[in-house]
Amino acid sequence: MTGTPLRVGLVGYGLAGSVFHAPLIAATQGLALDTVVTSNPERQAQARAEYPDVRVAASADELWARADELDLIVVASPNKTHVPLATAALEAGLPVVVDKPVAGTAAEARALAELAEKRGLLLSVFQNRRWDNDFLTLRRLITDGELGEVYRFESRFERWRPQLKGGWRESGDPAEIGGLLYDLGSHVVDQALVLFGPVTSVYAEADVRREGAQADDDTFVALTHESGVRSHLYVSATTAQLGPRFRVLGSKAGYVKHGLDPQEAALRDGSRPGASGTGWGAEPEELWGRLGAGESPVTGGGSLVPTLPGDYPAYYAAVARSLHSDGPNPVTAQEAAAALDVLEAARRSAAEKVTVTL
Repeated sequence: MTGTPLRVGLVGYGLAGSVFHAPLIAATQGLALDTVVTSNPERQAQARAEYPDVRVAASADELWARADELDLIVVASPNKTHVPLATAALEAGLPVVVDKPVAGTAAEARALAELAEKRGLLLSVFQNRRWDNDFLTLRRLITDGELGEVYRFESRFERWRPQLKGGWRESGDPAEIGGLLYDLGSHVVDQALVLFGPVTSVYAEADVRREGAQADDDTFVALTHESGVRSHLYVSATTAQLGPRFRVLGSKAGYVKHGLDPQEAALRDGSRPGASGTGWGAEPEELWGRLGAGESPVTGGGSLVPTLPGDYPAYYAAVARSLHSDGPNPVTAQEAAAALDVLEAARRSAAEKVTVTL
C-alpha cells in the first residue's frame, strides 16, 4: 500500500485504546496514529511516551473542530459513549471504527449503520477475536471438512478473578453496558454467528457470584442456529478450573483446544506486531489442539493440529485497504447488530427464565 498514511484519531486510552488499538494502528501500513483523546493526565503522559509524535487532546470535541485534518476515528472509550461518539464522528464526515459492543442495543447499531450509509462512510466494529489463533484454526478445519457435519460448538472464555477490579465494566448500572454478557459475550456470540450463521432461539443463565458484584460475572448462553448446530457459550470470572477454549463435535471428528490466543498477553507485555523475531501470534506445540474421534485428548487421543498464527493486525490492514481502495469492511455494523440481537435475547432469557425465539 502506497501513498500518504491515513491520520487516525483514537478516542480513549484505557485498556482498549492503549493495549489493543494504538499498537495495532501504529503497526499498520497506510495508517498513522495522529491524535489520542484522553482527559487523564497520566494516560496523556503515557501516550506521549509511547508515541512521541502523537498529538494529545482532552476532549473528542477537539477532533470534530479539526475534522479536515483526520481520516479515521477509532472509538475505544467506555461502552456507554460508543453511540454518541460514533454519531458525532459520522456527522463530522469521518469514517469510524468502534470497539465492541458497538452499542447497547441492536436498534442503536442499525441506526448507526444507516447514518454511515447515508453519509457514504465506513463504520466498522473491532471484533479482534475473529483473528484469534484457535478461531482461525477451527474455521480452516470446518472449511476443509475435517469435522464432518458440526453438531455442537462449545466455546469458553473463562477466568479466575475472585476479587472485583472495580470500574464501569463491573457496574450494575444498565447505562454503563457492563457485565460479562456484553463484554466477553460479544466475542463468543460473534464467533458462533460467523461459524454457523443466524440463530433461531436463545437460552441464557446470567449470575452474579462474587461478593459485592453488581453485574453478571458467570454467564451461559445456548444458541440454536438455523443450520441445526447448537452452540453452548460460557463466559465467567469465577472459574476455578478452566475448561477447553473450544470443544467442537461433528459427524466425523471432534476438535478440542485449551488456552487463550497469545496476542493480548503479548500486547500487554509490550510486544508489537512486526518486531523482528517475535513470531507474532504463534504458540508452542504443547498448546496445540487435538482432532480425533472416540478417545479423550487428555489421554492422548486424536492427533495434534498445528495452530495457525493469530493475526490481530489483519483487522486494521483490512480497514486501511477499505479506506484506500474500497475493499470490504472487515466487520460491519449490521453484523454487530445481529450479535446484539442475540445478546439482548440472552439478557431477556436470563431475566425471565425463558427461551427466546428470534
